[in-house]
Amino acid sequence: MAKVEDFFTLTNSVEGIDDERYQHLEPMIRAIDAMANATYQSIYVIDYLRQGFLHVASNPLFLCGHTAQEVKQMGYRLYIDHVPADEQPMLTEINEVGFKRFNEEPVDERSRCFMSYDFHIENGEDCYLVNHKITPFALAPDGRAWLAMCVVSLSHHTTPGHIEFHRKGLSVYWVYDLDCHRWQERKCITLRPQEKQVLILSAQGYTVQQIADKMCRALDTVKTYKRAMFERLGVRSITEALTVATNQGLL
Repeated sequence: MAKVEDFFTLTNSVEGIDDERYQHLEPMIRAIDAMANATYQSIYVIDYLRQGFLHVASNPLFLCGHTAQEVKQMGYRLYIDHVPADEQPMLTEINEVGFKRFNEEPVDERSRCFMSYDFHIENGEDCYLVNHKITPFALAPDGRAWLAMCVVSLSHHTTPGHIEFHRKGLSVYWVYDLDCHRWQERKCITLRPQEKQVLILSAQGYTVQQIADKMCRALDTVKTYKRAMFERLGVRSITEALTVATNQGLL
């Protein structure tokens, strides 16, 4: 079983932050709460200097039956108490290799980076596979991540892992292989205009026949667009397609 100190190593150590900088964070925290309320996503902020959680929004998915204040006080202990023991080594490995990868990026590009991965969280007898996205929220003077904003949502996958590192504006991203313990470069997914239109109309509730009528295409043609879109995104349903397309900025 992991320990809290396993999540804090030289790769994510921070210095050079004085108390005055903390005093200017309140407007940003209010903005995070507003976003959490508007989207009903579970959002929290990690503080790598103080090695805990700076703020936790009150949306319940990530709270595992606790209050937001309790989770804030627990900090990384939440992972140890509510992530299955056999997945905790994966989280500590992701933490280590993710920060190494982040620190290799140019300092002025680091705010454009994010990492995404899936793991289970347990709440009593319930166990959910969640997707966890983490992006720098504030940098230390040397460019290291001081604060990071994390967004937790239900995963569209069926297994943990699926570790990705993205930098906005690039045509490639990186996937981490847990078996060979290295990053592999991949080309970013793209959608053809017709596939994107099918996805948007499907999200609006139109049937395949209605979509065919709106696009002035044969029914079988629209079905072909839909199958190609699913294959390109690696999904099995419109709900999953929307999640992937939104996460990768395809819409």
